[in-house]
Amino acid sequence: MSPQPSTREPEGHFDAVVVGSGFGGAVMTYRLAEAGMSVCLLERGRAYPPGSFPRSPWEMGRNFWDPSEGMHGLFDVWSFRGLGGIVASGLGGGSLLWSNVVLRKDRSTFVQEEGEYWPLGYDDLAPQYERHEAMLKATPYPFDRAPYDRTYKTKAMEYASGQAGLEWFLPPLAVTFDPGDGRPVPGEPILGEENLHGRTRLTCLLCGECNIGCNYGAKNTLDYNYLSLAKLRHGADIRTRCEVKTFAPRDGGGYTLDYVDHADSAQRHTLTANRLVLSAGSFGTTYLLLKNRSAFPGLSNRLGTQFCGNGDLLTLALKARENGKPRIVDPGYGPVITSTIRVKDAAEGGPGRAFYIQDGGHPQTVNWIVEASYQLNVIRKGIRLGLRLVRKWLRLDRRSDIGREIAGFFSPAHLSATSMPLFSMGRDMPDGRMTLTEDGYLDVDWNKKNSTPFFGDLRRTARQVSDALDAKFLDNPPWHLNRSVTVHPLGGCPMGPDEQRGVVDSYGQVFGYPGLVIADGSMLPGPVGPNPSTTIAAVAHRAAERLIAEAS
Repeated sequence: MSPQPSTREPEGHFDAVVVGSGFGGAVMTYRLAEAGMSVCLLERGRAYPPGSFPRSPWEMGRNFWDPSEGMHGLFDVWSFRGLGGIVASGLGGGSLLWSNVVLRKDRSTFVQEEGEYWPLGYDDLAPQYERHEAMLKATPYPFDRAPYDRTYKTKAMEYASGQAGLEWFLPPLAVTFDPGDGRPVPGEPILGEENLHGRTRLTCLLCGECNIGCNYGAKNTLDYNYLSLAKLRHGADIRTRCEVKTFAPRDGGGYTLDYVDHADSAQRHTLTANRLVLSAGSFGTTYLLLKNRSAFPGLSNRLGTQFCGNGDLLTLALKARENGKPRIVDPGYGPVITSTIRVKDAAEGGPGRAFYIQDGGHPQTVNWIVEASYQLNVIRKGIRLGLRLVRKWLRLDRRSDIGREIAGFFSPAHLSATSMPLFSMGRDMPDGRMTLTEDGYLDVDWNKKNSTPFFGDLRRTARQVSDALDAKFLDNPPWHLNRSVTVHPLGGCPMGPDEQRGVVDSYGQVFGYPGLVIADGSMLPGPVGPNPSTTIAAVAHRAAERLIAEAS
């Protein structure tokens, strides 16, 4: 049964209400507020100032999103028949968990073909790309300077790409390495910035924790730029822990919406707005529209279509070697991603649909878990250490310095030091469909069958990289169960030239409902190829400019 729009008196009216604070919502909030509109941003998750991201096992156990169980954490994990998905819930949306890579969609992949029709091209987004890159202060990893030059995984990827004849480069990263004085140094206070948290940020400490939330503020997440500027300079009303439930057209124009305040015992509140911007992500926005469809009978039948996972695939290169000896890659040192291998699209002379492979990193905690998981080895080293200590205690060994013995307990740790994830993504087929189950849950019907040629090319290239490192290639275990996991869900409310081929136009305007705009990954009609956040932000900039022009 569809939720019914509110009949209670509204508690406030705005020129625009934005739902969600990710790469679409943050851009829209900032641009509309900058233009002088009264803007209210509703974000279901909480704010995460420096030092607030969980690290202990107890904290991590509650760091998931499931309000029905009283959990309001960062990770929102979805599971469908052939697909799993991981997205974020917090002020800044996906930027809180993203790997910082700022790449544009390739010009050749703005295709206009059956099943994937882009009603805009590269040149339509070029100015917006440039503006977004400047806002995030994106810069390549300073790999030629100490201590960044000891990032072994970057060296390994450069070497492997050369051996395999692949294109390799250092992509722009939305990470602060330079505190503001032209001197990249880890752990220095960032100079001359204000943010809505009122906290000091530090330059990147190379700890590999980007994907579980940066506790030092080194990542240029959206709460430190777009959202801080929107609130502090332009007066945007930003409300966290406020989850939108229902919305509907309002008599006389505009929209009414209801939300629950999770910080206030899930009390329900009502707002009205001249414009409603949905930016809750591919899962969130599509789900909200499906749940509230009875209030929008004129919505295109394309709602829920053209879903894809941007070709996401995780593989592993295990136990790399060099000249017969262990090759150190140390994936826990440095940002999660530092470099990229690019394989061109067929339109540029490539073998098929374009894809990217990136050096994967993770927190050093994962390395400890990996080493500790080999119980027999841990026990063996523990016994060896214990016997040596007993010999010393019995004075059978006169050496009093026991550093060598203790070091032997931790060394050589070759499994974790010589293995790394390979993060891959690209142009899979946008042929998935999102619907509601009979009991009102979101369902996604997508599998990798029609994308088999693409994934075959991607996996062969990932294996080439692994082979070049003399490493064992390992697929992500869910792959063997015919499942895929995405952190880049796209589609569900695709743009198109008309309502027969899309839910929204190229500016995110929902066909048939003036002032109802979608600005997030759900409006993309197909995969981006590289990390999609930059294209989502560029499309949102373009949508904001149209709204501002119409309001003036």
